[in-house]
Amino acid sequence: MADDAGVNTRHLDEIVGYMLRRAQVAVFNDFRRMFADYAVTPTQYAVLCLIADNPGSNQSRIAAALGIKRANFVAILDELERRDLAAREPSNEDRRSHALRLTAQGESFTTALRKRNAEADARVDALLQPGERAMLIDVLQRLSTGLGDADSGSEG
Repeated sequence: MADDAGVNTRHLDEIVGYMLRRAQVAVFNDFRRMFADYAVTPTQYAVLCLIADNPGSNQSRIAAALGIKRANFVAILDELERRDLAAREPSNEDRRSHALRLTAQGESFTTALRKRNAEADARVDALLQPGERAMLIDVLQRLSTGLGDADSGSEG
């Protein structure tokens, strides 16, 4: 197969990792366009959603769930706090860590983001045949779990 510039990409088009990365870039670029007015990244969105769904969890648990290195997670959380979307509070369980919660503004912001994400997901769904979404998510989860995504420590 040839790309738009007429370059033969046949070999790369058969490599799972290469095609996953191309799909991720396409989905993230669409996300950035769809969420430009919110000035939020896919990682910030994920952090906000996990804090919303797990209020009181500590930084380490949320970072680990997303496969984000602690230092990178702190920078993400600093930005969310600066925007008054999330807050760190003393933990009742461990005085050495902080419990995370959304602020009132963060709760309404995250609700709005989730509605916009439903629109973004609908754009992806429109490219898939019936049943392919569930199959795709299942395959991606098996790859992620089987290859150990939590060990990657993404850049955030």
